[in-house]
Amino acid sequence: MLSTQSIWIKTWGCAHNNSDGEYMAGQLASFGYKIVDQKYEADLWLLNSCTVKSPAEDHFRNAIIDAQKHSKHIVVTGCVPQAAPKNNYIKGLSVVGVQQIDRVVEVVEETLKGHSVRLLGQKKLSGRKTGGAPLDLPKIRKNPLIEIIAVNTGCLNQCTYCKTKHARGDLGSYPPEELVARAKQSFEEGVCEIWLTSEDTGAYGKDIGVSLPELLWKLVETIPEGAMLRVGMTNPPYILEHLQEMAKILQHPRVYAFLHVPVQAGSDSVLMDMKREYCVADFRRVVDFLKEMVPGITIATDVICGFPRETDEDFEETLDLVREYKFPSLFINQFFPRPGTPAAKMPRVLPQQVKKRTKAISELFQSYRPYNHKVGERQQILVTEISFDEKHYVGHNKFYEQVIIPMDEQLMGKMVDVEIISAGKHYLEGKIVGDLGSPSINAPLAKGAISGNHESCNKTSSAECVQLVDLKTSSSYFWIGLSVLVLAFLVRLVLKLRGGS
Repeated sequence: MLSTQSIWIKTWGCAHNNSDGEYMAGQLASFGYKIVDQKYEADLWLLNSCTVKSPAEDHFRNAIIDAQKHSKHIVVTGCVPQAAPKNNYIKGLSVVGVQQIDRVVEVVEETLKGHSVRLLGQKKLSGRKTGGAPLDLPKIRKNPLIEIIAVNTGCLNQCTYCKTKHARGDLGSYPPEELVARAKQSFEEGVCEIWLTSEDTGAYGKDIGVSLPELLWKLVETIPEGAMLRVGMTNPPYILEHLQEMAKILQHPRVYAFLHVPVQAGSDSVLMDMKREYCVADFRRVVDFLKEMVPGITIATDVICGFPRETDEDFEETLDLVREYKFPSLFINQFFPRPGTPAAKMPRVLPQQVKKRTKAISELFQSYRPYNHKVGERQQILVTEISFDEKHYVGHNKFYEQVIIPMDEQLMGKMVDVEIISAGKHYLEGKIVGDLGSPSINAPLAKGAISGNHESCNKTSSAECVQLVDLKTSSSYFWIGLSVLVLAFLVRLVLKLRGGS
């Protein structure tokens, strides 16, 4: 079916959510819907939500109000409606569950007809929860050079503050062979950087009898020259089991020496209230071991300020941890009580105290400069993005540190050598030296082009791929029309013969 109707897609939240949004865009575009950037031009808004923090949900709610104000059809998806489908402000709206994204076309079609549809079930195989929708679905990557692959959904924890658990549920992992196949397909389509993501990458495979290192070694074999792999967020309990193997993998030249390990608090009593299932000593062991075995590794982490019952002494322990390690990437979050979570019922820290602690740790983070010592170094970077100010290209070195360089189209998607000429708080600045390096194995798809299980398009350019799809559609209409004419001719012939007799 070809449709003239248009859809605006908005995604909030994590890399997993962004991957889901890309898959939904791909399916809708494959079916003939036009994906547009201007929301008020669209017939329908597909709103892909995040439930981690209250502000993200507020943005989602405000978008629904805006859509209703402008008489737009609405489909909601993501973690908010999955975790709380009875919320008043989504009453009567169509919902695509987080494991039902492969059915987004059905929901959109029915919604445009004026119906309300809700699909919230889990994907299961032989009674076991799976990773979710198939990985070979059509997809439109926001960045044609970067493929986001969710290796699993859900987690094994029961953190008292987490609403995402209500949405994504218990652990469900994809089989390694499906993930490897997706990676290979991505590289064939010109991707040069893969991000592995999930709610807890370190827990991957515990439900299907495999481990994260087993998966990573298989993926490493597929990475072509000129491409890189980034391992996603992992909580301390599960990565502790694999430190030796993880160190070896992070040393691999085609894997970024980068790991996001959220600590959330430097106090064991706070971690216990959070039900994080590790102590500060476990976190230190992870960081210390990886720093020793993978020199220069970037460890990113998160902290929550003002968790219920956190004392001044508890918070000081968190400050001490940041002072000691001087994390180059630190995500600072104020505690937001999420409805339906145990932490929402705990005694709150006074709001002014929460603000004071957030300011204190923010000032500490701003007080050190993690990259100054790198000025003058020569580094190799993979260029994949455009900076927020749209004045520079952005690449990442082996340690996934952001390096900005002058804009030059021939650099995008290539490994290039740079000399670091200056350093900011969050980035390095480089100038090109030497050869431009090699691109990814194939030219990337055009921005907005559909990736996915289109065998006839795998070895063609994106423009040829679109043309092939159009030709297929035209061909289908031709044969349908011819069949109708032949049938009409036969009917007339039969009637004529009967009349003659």
